[in-house]
Amino acid sequence: MIDAVPVPVPVVAPVKDAPAAQADASFTEITARRRGRLRRYLFQQPRAMDVLVVLCYLLLVAPTAVESAGDGVWQVAALLGATAVALFFRRHHPVPVVAAVAALELAVTLLHPWGSNVSAGLWFSLYSVAVTRSRPFALASLALATAPLALVYFSMAVGPLDGRLPDAAMRTEENFQLITSIAAGVGIALSNVIAAGIGISVRQRREHEQEIAAWAARSAQLGSVNERNRIAREMHDVVAHSLTVMISLSDGAAVVVKKDPARAAEVLGALSRTGRTALADMRRVLGVLRDDAADGRAPREPLVAGDNLAKLLEGFRTAGLPLHYTHTGPSLPEDAAFQLTVYRIVQESLTNVLRYGRALSRVDVGIVRDGSTVAIDVLDDGKGTVDAGDFGDGPPGMTESLGSGQGLAGMRERARIYAGTVKAGPTLDGGWRVHAVLNYNGDKGNK
Repeated sequence: MIDAVPVPVPVVAPVKDAPAAQADASFTEITARRRGRLRRYLFQQPRAMDVLVVLCYLLLVAPTAVESAGDGVWQVAALLGATAVALFFRRHHPVPVVAAVAALELAVTLLHPWGSNVSAGLWFSLYSVAVTRSRPFALASLALATAPLALVYFSMAVGPLDGRLPDAAMRTEENFQLITSIAAGVGIALSNVIAAGIGISVRQRREHEQEIAAWAARSAQLGSVNERNRIAREMHDVVAHSLTVMISLSDGAAVVVKKDPARAAEVLGALSRTGRTALADMRRVLGVLRDDAADGRAPREPLVAGDNLAKLLEGFRTAGLPLHYTHTGPSLPEDAAFQLTVYRIVQESLTNVLRYGRALSRVDVGIVRDGSTVAIDVLDDGKGTVDAGDFGDGPPGMTESLGSGQGLAGMRERARIYAGTVKAGPTLDGGWRVHAVLNYNGDKGNK
């Protein structure tokens, strides 16, 4: 009785992201493999399943048709044939079909009450109703379709049968009429309950599969959104920092090229190194979007701070920032992702200093590690414009400038990964300070 009747489920918002679609397709493939070859074929060929159901029904009621035809009651065979035709349409019209089958089988029972499997048509039609309709509706259909047949047999338990018992030689046994009629009525009711119960179970399983598929699609969509945000955040850090430094270096080279050619050559070298580093960082960030790098695999590992942090600070010094760096406590944890977070926070803070600071005489960068806590401070004494997107209305006395609003937001997102915070604001002497606190629980802080 198990076929491929579609199940109406709550509408799930369409997922437009490719990873989500792939996840949904993968779940569909898993479900298809679990069905096995025969069930998978019948699921893909619903008409073949309809033909198989009709053939099964005809096989079950064939003895009744032959017996009634032998008794000269040809109407029974005609009614059974009409029931078989009705069952062919049960997939698309389950409710009208179950009503028609219930009426036809009631007529068959009145004409030939002791035929074999007289309620077989109701098994298939009630199953279809239970698969395609809600549980209350399926139970109501079960009761309405079963009650007439059961009442007919229960009425026979106490009424005359006019010689229609299956074995006339046994009619003289005490209570035979009562027992046989009640057994037939109960058997019909139980078989219909089983058929409807199977349909309800199949419907629940399919709804569960739909819910899991929707959950998988939502999870894939969330993962896709998170990955896009990560790439956008990394690209903002790479592009904003690199372009800011490169612009400062090129301006500096233009100023000193005539007065100090050697210094200009050094600045141009730093400009070239900055561009190459930015290109490598962009390849690393975008590597997750490609599977066909020149060497067969794009670099996807996180950038490790270590010497790169020192190079970062040296690059800002070359760009003109009067940097002073201090590190207190043990070295940073040997965790590439954590080191990258520290690196990006320092990079974004210094990029904002380079972009917006004016009349700078000192920029202090300090990293303090105390056990599992790492504090980052970037402090400058300059007066300049503020990225309004990052700092809202900005401190009093400072003018607003155009900004993407992603800098401080990106730092806060990174810090939240390590249960940290980022605070930024003006100092009493008119400078600017960024203070970040990260919590690392990957080791005991004893390095």
